[in-house]
Amino acid sequence: MSGRFSEGVMREAMREIAVGLGVPSEDAQLLRLTNNAVFALPSSGIVIRIARTHQLRGRVVKVVRLAHWFADIDGPTIRLAPGVEQPVEVGTLAASVWEYLLAGSPTPTVEDLGRVLREFHSLGLPPFPLPAWDPVADARRRLADADGLGESDRDFLVQWCDRLEPQLVALRQRTEQRLIHGDAHVSNLLSGPSGRTVLCDFDATCVGPWQVDLVAVAVGERRFGRTGAHETLAAAYGQDVASDPSWPLLREARELKMIVAAVPHLAGSEQVTAEFNRRLQSIREDDQGAGWTPFADLTTPAKKAVTP
Repeated sequence: MSGRFSEGVMREAMREIAVGLGVPSEDAQLLRLTNNAVFALPSSGIVIRIARTHQLRGRVVKVVRLAHWFADIDGPTIRLAPGVEQPVEVGTLAASVWEYLLAGSPTPTVEDLGRVLREFHSLGLPPFPLPAWDPVADARRRLADADGLGESDRDFLVQWCDRLEPQLVALRQRTEQRLIHGDAHVSNLLSGPSGRTVLCDFDATCVGPWQVDLVAVAVGERRFGRTGAHETLAAAYGQDVASDPSWPLLREARELKMIVAAVPHLAGSEQVTAEFNRRLQSIREDDQGAGWTPFADLTTPAKKAVTP
């Protein structure tokens, strides 16, 4: 990413937040450097999560508000760090601070995801407004914040958005709207100290068709080669999204998100750019069997800790 949101800038912001909280940052571990810079501070028992683009900073406010509500109703979710006024602002950046959970045993599974999602979808809606599920609007915001995106690729992605938008509006109008996580996969599950499996990362949480939360695993199996995951999720949740009449449209919306997610980061990583080009080419050629590599595997080394 460009200098405005580089790793060095994020590390400096993390240190400034730690100073403000009165905690040390010498043992800080970078866990993720994608849409958010996520740092674990093990000795302080916290995780600092900094939004890396001004276009998405409003999500930090939403996530904090949701986290307070989840705590009030004992939802199956990670908790904010206690005693910290949030969101935390550092310069023009916004951050949230969470409890730190060590990777536990057993590791959360796709079966756990199905059970947790079933509980999550039964929570009802919070007593404050949430955005509607709108992957096209999200894609357009990322395109507006793009560095290093070629004109031909931009035109293709804009035309894809234009084609999908009316179809997704019609889908929302004909389906029951529920609280949805928006990015439901095993990497967004954590094991708490009590053994309870909880969800994390609520950037995409919104109101929309419940089927959306079952799509990530199904598409991930197709694109990332995770054999058996979709069948396990369907059995644990009690529904098979691939048999839903809206499956082709839901799959395409997910793939748009999986490609456009890289757009703000193209200027800073040759590996991400190569993977972005590979994904986009497979869509241009309608190659539904083409294998993809998770962006996180290209930009973040493996860590022993887990994070929201």
